[in-house]
Amino acid sequence: MNEKNMTEGTIGRRSFMKRLGMAGVAVLPVGALLTSQTRANAAGFGHRLSKGDEAILRFLAAAELIEADLWTQYAELGGIGTNPPIELDPNQPLNNYQVALSNLDSDGPQYITSNTLDEVSHAAFLNAFLDSRGAAPVNFDEFRTLEGSTATGSSGIKRLTNLMQLNVDTSWYTRYRSATNPDFGTTFPQAVTLNGVTAIPRTDADFGSTDPNFNVPGNAHIQAIANVAGFHFGYIEQGGSSLYAALSQKVSDPEVLQITLGIGGDEIAHFLEWVDFSGNAVQQPVAPFTDSISGVTFPDFFNNPPLQPASLVQPSLIFPVPCEFISPNLPHVSIIRPLTDRFGGAVATINSFIADGLFIGQPKAFTELLLDMAAEADQAQREA
Repeated sequence: MNEKNMTEGTIGRRSFMKRLGMAGVAVLPVGALLTSQTRANAAGFGHRLSKGDEAILRFLAAAELIEADLWTQYAELGGIGTNPPIELDPNQPLNNYQVALSNLDSDGPQYITSNTLDEVSHAAFLNAFLDSRGAAPVNFDEFRTLEGSTATGSSGIKRLTNLMQLNVDTSWYTRYRSATNPDFGTTFPQAVTLNGVTAIPRTDADFGSTDPNFNVPGNAHIQAIANVAGFHFGYIEQGGSSLYAALSQKVSDPEVLQITLGIGGDEIAHFLEWVDFSGNAVQQPVAPFTDSISGVTFPDFFNNPPLQPASLVQPSLIFPVPCEFISPNLPHVSIIRPLTDRFGGAVATINSFIADGLFIGQPKAFTELLLDMAAEADQAQREA
């Protein structure tokens, strides 16, 4: 880690965050946007949905509730306006998590808060729309049983998801830099190995030293946690991008298609930001470094690429590289991929979340419910 450059950058960002920290948008709990009044105010009350469209929207509502839950955890600890990094109270620990996220992008805490509000709005809208069409909205409150972080800033509420024992699939990073397509059967190597790691500070001890400089022992650990989060952000949002695109192909009702295309486009916008964000974790001045506590290593991909050709991990390639599509006889084209059920559909999404470790601690009944909902969504067919 280039500690001198990181320290200098931190000072400027700390001043910036101090000016803006309390002016940010507060993160609202998901439940606050899912009240009966919210649903009652949904416009339209149109004709009943087809079985397939209802299954698709119910699964998407479920996925958005999961995303809203995990993003709320990120926002509580790393978002702007929720837990400023300045030591306003000398008895409170310094929130070096926000500082470490700001080392990847000075606007990172704002992006985290904005992404969180987007996902909360997606869940609220989908449930309200389902209700307006006479379909049952999705409610997972009975499964909000997991303990989250106890670090300063955490609300302490029970969670749906676990961000503290992740196995982050980073193959999305190499996939979008490859000219091959997973829908044609191609597999992709991991860009960074991230197994059994936390993406949020678990306790105040993970914040590191009260010294804001990154050249003091312990502060590399919180930077590693922030770097893990950066790759996890990209993993979550690339999955949403493929999921909405895959399910849009099955929709029958034009209004439902409008919803899947509209929200799906927002998921793609999120993904492109986190592609750039995660790339900053594997180049100077942040990388290279190894966290002595977790053992996780982040190489400098520009000067010591872990894979060849080096373009597979080039940080500055933030847009999808053109790849094969529809037929190998057609020219390569830049697209979101995968687009098929097998790799990007609902069941694939839940299986990926399970492998990620998001549901560690949840009863089997929860994952079985999600897989049943996912299977119904994947089985939907466009009606004439």
